[in-house]
Amino acid sequence: MRGEVERIRNADQVHVDVMDNHFVPNLTFGPQMVETVQRVSPVPLDVHLMIEDPERWAPGYAELGVFSVTFHAEAASDPVALARRIREIGSRASIALKPGTAVEPYLELLPEFDQVLVMTVEPGFGGQSFMPEVMPKLRLLREVADREGLDVWLQVDGGIAADTIGIAAEAGADTFVAGSAVYGAADVDAAIAGLRAAAMHAH
Repeated sequence: MRGEVERIRNADQVHVDVMDNHFVPNLTFGPQMVETVQRVSPVPLDVHLMIEDPERWAPGYAELGVFSVTFHAEAASDPVALARRIREIGSRASIALKPGTAVEPYLELLPEFDQVLVMTVEPGFGGQSFMPEVMPKLRLLREVADREGLDVWLQVDGGIAADTIGIAAEAGADTFVAGSAVYGAADVDAAIAGLRAAAMHAH
């Protein structure tokens, strides 16, 4: 575990996917493993909860001291109350939208969140192809955030690589989750630097 996070010490954050085999058809680790990663990681943890009933579970992840906790709009019964609870505990509060989820209902709630994650694949499995059709959602979020002067990060996750990161950056994303493009590279540091450069070039 330590070796895996040490490989990406030049990244800004470690994005940790938590899946419950209910909200998405895949199962990954839970709070104990996240606590272990938190203990050994040289960079802050960005925990992405692809789980049902985030009201019950998300506060516990914030209590581990992670940098950011993301829960899904589709799973939360009261996203604003949950975001406020996460912020109270001391983590950044982030809401995620699946590719088919409309962004419009959340635009007026933007001040309640530190980050919005626009999924660029269907959540659940790595290695999927980037979905450019969700870029209008990002553009709309960026337009509203800029117009209202909000300090909200816009994150993309899914199919992010050297040939897609510029598309997402140009649409307004400023935070990028890359899995295969980094861990599949022979030189991880060079892969991270290349992705950063491609994103900066697009802005």
